[in-house]
Amino acid sequence: SYMGRLETSDKESVHLVENEIQARIDNIFSNLERLEILSSKEPPNKRQNAKLRVDQLKYDVQHLQTALRNFQHRRYLREQQERQREELLARTFTTNDSDTTIPIDETLQFNESLQSAHRGMDELIGSGTNILQGLRDQRVTLKGTHKKILDVANMLGLSNTVMRLIEKRAFQDKFLMLGGMAVTCLVMFLVVQYLT
Repeated sequence: SYMGRLETSDKESVHLVENEIQARIDNIFSNLERLEILSSKEPPNKRQNAKLRVDQLKYDVQHLQTALRNFQHRRYLREQQERQREELLARTFTTNDSDTTIPIDETLQFNESLQSAHRGMDELIGSGTNILQGLRDQRVTLKGTHKKILDVANMLGLSNTVMRLIEKRAFQDKFLMLGGMAVTCLVMFLVVQYLT
């Protein structure tokens, strides 16, 4: 009955009817929660039927809630259209002002700056890729050299001390390579940060 009143209400009282409907829906939801608790306390042979009825009531109330929201949405759209219509009818149109220039020079300069920064970033990424490729090649070369040195050392019977020194040097070289990569990434980040 309240939903029927909602369709026929005027603009002043429609909010009151909506609030009343929402309050009743909230009350029904709270009662349904109590009903759900009570239905779980029913005897096992009646419990399933009681649960089914509570679920049906929940579905009906959710349907009412959806109908209320749809009505509110339609009313909001209608009010917005009326406001826009009133604004359009109340607006006074005049001829264009004398200042109709478009700031194209500043936009063009901004676009050129962006293009320049983009090219600089491409070059920076390309040089970073080349550096990484060079490091990979050096790593492969160093691994091959390390293997050959180990072979020669085994053949010549070098002492364990010399072998440990070589391995320590390889370990230090790995840290130097990682440090160089970190510095390169930091430089790239700073360039991106300050050039764009």
